Amino acid sequence: MLNEIYEKQKAQSEKSLESLKKDFSTLRTGKVNTKILDNISVDYYGTQTPLNQVATILASDASTISISPWEKTMLKAIESAIAQANIGVNPNNDGESIKLFFPPMTSEQRQENVKHAKAMSEKAKVAVRNIRKDANDSVKKLEKDKSISEDEVKKAFDEVQKLTDTYINKIDDILKNKESELLKV
Repeated sequence: MLNEIYEKQKAQSEKSLESLKKDFSTLRTGKVNTKILDNISVDYYGTQTPLNQVATILASDASTISISPWEKTMLKAIESAIAQANIGVNPNNDGESIKLFFPPMTSEQRQENVKHAKAMSEKAKVAVRNIRKDANDSVKKLEKDKSISEDEVKKAFDEVQKLTDTYINKIDDILKNKESELLKV
C-alpha cells in the first residue's frame, strides 16, 4: 500500500520535472531555438493549430529562424500570430517564407529570462509540494482505516518528505544549469 503511494508520488514528481524542462526550452538563450515558437497557434481554417503543424520551422543560424508555411495562403495568418505572441521580434514576410531576426540579447533580457526561469521553477516546486500533500493525505487515510500502525505512519511521512526533498533539489539543479546557460554570453 505504502509503496503504491511512493510510486505515485515519484511518477507525478517526474511529470513536474518534465513540464519544467519543457517550459525552460521556451526561454531564449544566446542562440535562437525554434522551441520559442512552440506556444504559438495559427488560425487554420477556423481552428487554432500549433505553428509547427502548418509550417516548417528552421533555425538557419544563431540569430535567425525561418518559417516556411506548407500553404502560401497561411503567410498572413502566421505573420499576425507571431506579432501577437510578442516574442521580441517582428516577422519579415518575403512572399515565400517568414524570417525572424533576433538581435543579440542584452544583459537586461538575460536577467529577465532568469527571472522567468525562477518563476517557472517555483511553480514546479509548488506542484511537487502539492504532490507531497496528496501522498501524506493518502497515508493519513490508511492510518484512519487502521491499515497501518503509528510507526509505519511516521516512517511513511519521512519517506514522502525524502522524496519531496529529492525532487526539490533536482528542480534547483535544473534551475542552476539553466541560469548559467541564460547568463553565458
